Amino acid sequence: MPVRAIRGAITIDNNTADEILGETKNLLKRIVEVNNIGKNDIISVIFTATRDVNAIYPAVAAREMGWTDIALMCTNEMEVPGSLRMCIRVLMHVNTDIPNDKIKHVYLKGAKVLRPDLQNNRQT
Repeated sequence: MPVRAIRGAITIDNNTADEILGETKNLLKRIVEVNNIGKNDIISVIFTATRDVNAIYPAVAAREMGWTDIALMCTNEMEVPGSLRMCIRVLMHVNTDIPNDKIKHVYLKGAKVLRPDLQNNRQT
């Protein structure tokens, strides 16, 4: 089965553990839902966060969802002048027969501006 990568992002309003965990869970649930991905299909997830998101690691949300046997990693997003703030991004590697052009990348809340080409699609 081929390995595919699914992208996603979401913004938060407040740098609190509760909000980071809640919004990260929302993003992960939406990604697996719209792509019909099962937990056993997920190989790994890389989380990045802007430097203003630091109250807790976003990967904790995945662990709380029961993703205890999936490789997870958190890192900082590059700090580019004028870039989106308070943002959590995800790169999920999955085993799936879904072709690349049918993968549904998910951008929620303020992160929709990162992929304006997807604004008319169902997944955002």
